[in-house]
Amino acid sequence: MENLFSPLTLLLSTARDVFPVLGLLVFFQMAVCRQPLPRPGRILFGFFLVLVGMACFLGGLDLALFPIGRNMALQLASTAQGGGWTAYGWVYLFAFLLGFSTAIAEPSLIAVAHKAQTASRGAVSALGLRIAVALGAAFGISLGTFRIVTGTPLYYYILGGYILVAVQTFLAPRTIVPLAYDSGGVTTSTVTVPLVAALGLGLASTVPGRSPVLDGFGLIALACLFPIVSVLGYAQLAQWLAERRGKKQARKSEQNV
Repeated sequence: MENLFSPLTLLLSTARDVFPVLGLLVFFQMAVCRQPLPRPGRILFGFFLVLVGMACFLGGLDLALFPIGRNMALQLASTAQGGGWTAYGWVYLFAFLLGFSTAIAEPSLIAVAHKAQTASRGAVSALGLRIAVALGAAFGISLGTFRIVTGTPLYYYILGGYILVAVQTFLAPRTIVPLAYDSGGVTTSTVTVPLVAALGLGLASTVPGRSPVLDGFGLIALACLFPIVSVLGYAQLAQWLAERRGKKQARKSEQNV
């Protein structure tokens, strides 16, 4: 991993990963669509900015976010060694707060929430959607740390979660279902994934009897799953409150008559 600390090597590695994408776009634009590239100078300059930005981002992950997440997991878990799963309370709390803060700061979630508010003409609140998604991600990551501590199989949580999602899909308003399913994907992006992965690996390497490879991963899957549950639940709660207000107003109008 030492090559990540070399800016030139990191830039070349990033270019090798991104060049196929650029080549694909250029090929379809010129060979399939048979159209010239619009403003090629601007496109090349933007591509250069993408390379520099991605290289800086990857280097920052390796230098800062991964070590911070791993060290926090190691320090918190070391204080609970020798006790049962109840001794890891600070780990669960840290995982919950970490999941909430990183999810609500996700640029992709912010963009989707604003688009949803605009498309729904204010029926979907951008802030309410972000909070619902962040709570779901926080619960999923906290539950994932509990799974690592107890050593229970991951598929128990995945199967149970998707059964709950399937039931909620039939009960929730139809207009919110596609947005809820998309919310699970946009939650796990540039801010959340590095810290959550580092948390899982650090915790699995500290808890006795756990393997970082077998037990350290899976947090991101739960962070994708439970935002769907929370957004569907948020929509169901809003629908129930709206129906309750409607019934109260109907009763008042009947009494006035």
